[in-house]
Amino acid sequence: MDSARLWEGHRRRLEAYLQGLVFSEDPRLKRLVEAMRYSMLAGGKRVRPTICMESARVFGADPAHVLPSAAAVELIHTYSLIHDDLPAMDDDDFRRGRPTCHKVFGEALAILAGDAFFGEALTLITVHQDGTPEQILEVVRELADSTGVNGMVGGQVMDMMYTGTGGGDPETLHMIHAFKTGALIKSSARIGAILAGASVEEQENISEYARELGFCFQIVDDILNATSTTERLGKSAGSDAEQGKVTFVGVYGLDGARRAADESLARAVEALRRIEGDTAGLEQLALFVRHREH
Repeated sequence: MDSARLWEGHRRRLEAYLQGLVFSEDPRLKRLVEAMRYSMLAGGKRVRPTICMESARVFGADPAHVLPSAAAVELIHTYSLIHDDLPAMDDDDFRRGRPTCHKVFGEALAILAGDAFFGEALTLITVHQDGTPEQILEVVRELADSTGVNGMVGGQVMDMMYTGTGGGDPETLHMIHAFKTGALIKSSARIGAILAGASVEEQENISEYARELGFCFQIVDDILNATSTTERLGKSAGSDAEQGKVTFVGVYGLDGARRAADESLARAVEALRRIEGDTAGLEQLALFVRHREH
């Protein structure tokens, strides 16, 4: 299997699906839709939705079958980026190589665009996703759990709470990023598995892979923020240290963070060994996440 072609195929299907989303044709909502499409179609790695699609493939489903849910995951991720970039949070001016949503459309519309994505994500799952009622309910529960108090939002709150305090121990650091970054990545993998009819044991194995992948992703993010440039990253480099954020580089040092990323990569690959089926694509994704440069 050519993993590069596999992932490119997933991305092409996803991009076409996202391009085709029509949120509203009401001219009074034109500016809101423009803000949503500006952020949604800005590019990016699309790691979460492609994990969802590949997880479904590994467990015997056509990746196209889960496109509505994969797109829903990307809408949730996009909403989180819009809100993270706001002055009240990370106060970033650039995202994916261009001005952030609030810089182009204003803070109020950016907030509402993010809010709208959450509702649209639920519509994609409950209206457009094929599956048994039990599967659809489980997918909604996964998405709710990974984005709420014990997921993405809770992680962002803890991140803000410890920023600039000079504190942050390894346990706190891991909890922040298990919630803020890892929860949605893990749910992306589980959603694909659920819709493919994977067993509980198979769902747990793919969860372990995705959990470690989420840590690896965040550790590499922290390393790149400390070592790369704004031009290469497409977002503000060096901002973690400037704001006093709790990061893997800050807690473990640069060399320690690199070792931690390697260890998470190894654990992710080891988890794949417990899954029957063709997991080469997921292994290649893990290698990409570890060795990416932006």
